[in-house]
Amino acid sequence: SSPSRREMMKVYMERYAKGELNWVIVPYPCHSFAQEANMDIFSYSEFVEKALLLDKEDPVKEWKEIERKQDKLCEILNKVDMIHVLSEDTDLTLSVKGRKWVNCCGHNNLPDGEVFTSPLEDSVNGHIRFTYPGIYSGKEIENIRLDFKDGKVIKATAEKAEELLQEIVAIENANILGEFAIGTNYGITKFTKNMLFDEKMGGTMHCALGSGPIETGSTNQSAIHWDILKDMKAPGSKIIADGKVIYEEGQWKI
Repeated sequence: SSPSRREMMKVYMERYAKGELNWVIVPYPCHSFAQEANMDIFSYSEFVEKALLLDKEDPVKEWKEIERKQDKLCEILNKVDMIHVLSEDTDLTLSVKGRKWVNCCGHNNLPDGEVFTSPLEDSVNGHIRFTYPGIYSGKEIENIRLDFKDGKVIKATAEKAEELLQEIVAIENANILGEFAIGTNYGITKFTKNMLFDEKMGGTMHCALGSGPIETGSTNQSAIHWDILKDMKAPGSKIIADGKVIYEEGQWKI
């Protein structure tokens, strides 16, 4: 039930924020994952190898270098107040003032490669269209558009499974954005319907509806934390921080 799941999510987020939740996820290439990604097992194995940087001479050294670079990114982003996401089908503003950006660089998950934070709960305004389908309980929701006013979803549409999308945003506090993140792993080049890979894809950003990571300063609690992915490589796509373009057409400008 939603209330019991919300309590579970609360405990999970609290333990994660305190560093008391220990886990490691490393996906092993198998036929079911390959089939879901629309690849043969050999292509998928190669894809996983590149995503984990195992094709590099010294993968550990590579991940440590990513950690160093992303530490610098987070240092800059921690000083930002307002974020503005712009593309042909998106015009979204949100405040991250006082929120912490987190560096994901291989300490818990492999593959890794993202920086994330949480918006102030009442600050999100505008609209965003997600390039890739949202996957929820194994079902695909295609061409999602969310409209926000003062932090809450006021309209949610999709070309496929819109009814399911409406059910999701009706869950308590799932109409609030709990996470804003940018993928940094350019070794991942294909959408595979596996969010462990997809949300890390270089040239993309993602948002999560529902519970926000407590370590960022988020106060939103919900029964779900649901990630949805947007491609940012298209012409004209940019992220503006306090009036300065920091990310354009899939590449950092800072």
